Amino acid sequence: MNIFVVMKRTFDTEEKITLKNGKIQEDGAEFIINPYDEYAVEEALKIREEHGGEVTVVTVGEEEAEKELRTALAMGADKAVLINDEDVEEGDAFSAAAILSAYLKDKNADIILAGNVTVDGSSGQVGPRLAEALGISAVTTITKLTIDGDKTIIERDVEGDVEIVETELPLLVTCQQGLNEPRYPSLPGIMKAKKKPLEKLDLDDLDIDEDDVKGKTNVIDIFLPPAKGEGKILQGDNSQQVNELASLLQNDAKVI
Repeated sequence: MNIFVVMKRTFDTEEKITLKNGKIQEDGAEFIINPYDEYAVEEALKIREEHGGEVTVVTVGEEEAEKELRTALAMGADKAVLINDEDVEEGDAFSAAAILSAYLKDKNADIILAGNVTVDGSSGQVGPRLAEALGISAVTTITKLTIDGDKTIIERDVEGDVEIVETELPLLVTCQQGLNEPRYPSLPGIMKAKKKPLEKLDLDDLDIDEDDVKGKTNVIDIFLPPAKGEGKILQGDNSQQVNELASLLQNDAKVI
């Protein structure tokens, strides 16, 4: 089975992030595989273990993304591809999907896996856009995947409930928390990853003009959420507390 994983290098949101002039400062920031993409890598490895084939991880980014690709190789992926987009002006979900589709259009992928969202942009657009460009089906926010020949049965998260979808390969899915538990790279895996193929491409290799994949969105500002204020303990009996709470919600929080 020809299995591809689309992944992204993102900020580690468990670490401190500094903003300056509406932009995240990369100096000193920690970077990781986008956490939702780890579910995609793990599911791809499970598919290969059950059905055979090859797992290729692909990312659009700059040279620094090689580290995260090597991590995916250490987890067990067979090959990696880094498509350099440094010449793309203000790249966005449209840009990433257009570049990925140019690479994948002739790869005869049986299944493409991606994270449901990225923790930096959270648009959830790249996967569906890519499927549309390739002319294949897409199922988002999956929490279970069963493949039987060309048939698939998928469970997907729908706001606290579960929807069951039956479809066929080729297919693109985006992976949600609960699908699996991503494995940690082992020491032998880390050593093997150094010798696994990592192909580096630029836009010219894919016959792409940077103007054709220029971003279509404009980020006005990026800001941290406001600091949490102190909590308030309500006094009195139940009826007094209810009245006080209603007053606070209406007059202070202004949510009712």
